[in-house]
Amino acid sequence: MEGKNMRKLTQQDEKIVEIFSDLGMPKNFAKTLIYVSQVDECRSADIEHGADLRQPEVSVAMQHLAKKGWIAKRDQKKKGKGRPIYIYKFTSSLDDIIESVEKEKLDEIETVKRDITELKSLLNSM
Repeated sequence: MEGKNMRKLTQQDEKIVEIFSDLGMPKNFAKTLIYVSQVDECRSADIEHGADLRQPEVSVAMQHLAKKGWIAKRDQKKKGKGRPIYIYKFTSSLDDIIESVEKEKLDEIETVKRDITELKSLLNSM
């Protein structure tokens, strides 16, 4: 496992991260998502190195992404004592994730439109 997923985010990856971030996804989540989407499997340490993040940032991002169902985690058997090692795998498609983000943003727009309409109505009735 070690070494075979050692890659770094490219300039294009960073641009994708920026767009996800502009759409409201925390940058650390976006970096983690893009990294994991481009490897078969990886460890937290691989993500830390490849996405230039700290361990706690990766841990929080992985919890969030797993809760959304976009990644899966499994234990890697290891000898001896110490912290467990988890292996992460991308379980969704970027197209499905983009569709989910798009739906969320369109729902937000509809809520804002309703709120503005209601506000105008209330102000007009004063």
